[in-house]
Amino acid sequence: MSDESLAETEASRRLALVLRGLGLLDLVALVVVVAPEHWIDIAHHWAGLGALPREPIVGYLARSASALYALHGAMVVFISFDVSHYERLIRFMAWAALVHGAVILGIDLTQHLPVFWRYVEGPSFAATGLVVLSLQRAQLRTRASAQPEPTTKKIAHQ
Repeated sequence: MSDESLAETEASRRLALVLRGLGLLDLVALVVVVAPEHWIDIAHHWAGLGALPREPIVGYLARSASALYALHGAMVVFISFDVSHYERLIRFMAWAALVHGAVILGIDLTQHLPVFWRYVEGPSFAATGLVVLSLQRAQLRTRASAQPEPTTKKIAHQ
C-alpha cells in the first residue's frame, strides 16, 4: 500500500472515529427517554432551571427530543462505517450542525437559559460541524494527492 493510500485510510479512520464518538454521545439521550420523571427533575434542578414543570407537555418534549437526539446519533454511527459512500451526507450534516448551533444559541438566548447553557450548547453543535468539515477536507485533500497526474497522449497523425 502506498504512503498516499495509507494517509487517505488514516484520514478516513479519524473521520469515522469522530463520527462514532459524536453519534455515541447523542445515543446517551436514550437514558432520558426511559428515565423516571424524578431523574429528569433532578437534572433540571442541577442545570439551574428549578423544579421541572408537571404539565404532560414537558415530559413529552423532554422524552421526544431525547429520542430524536438518539435517532440522530444512530444515523451518525451508521454512516461512520462508510465515510466514502456517505461523503455528501456527512458534508450536509456538518453544515447543518453549523446552522443548528446558531439556531440553538438564538433559542437559548431568547429563552434566558443559564449562561453556561447559552454559551455551551449552540457553539458546541457548531463546533462539531467545523470538526467534521475539517476532517472531511483533510480526507479529500489526501485522496486528491493520491490520484495520479492526468497524462496526455499525443496522437500520431498519419
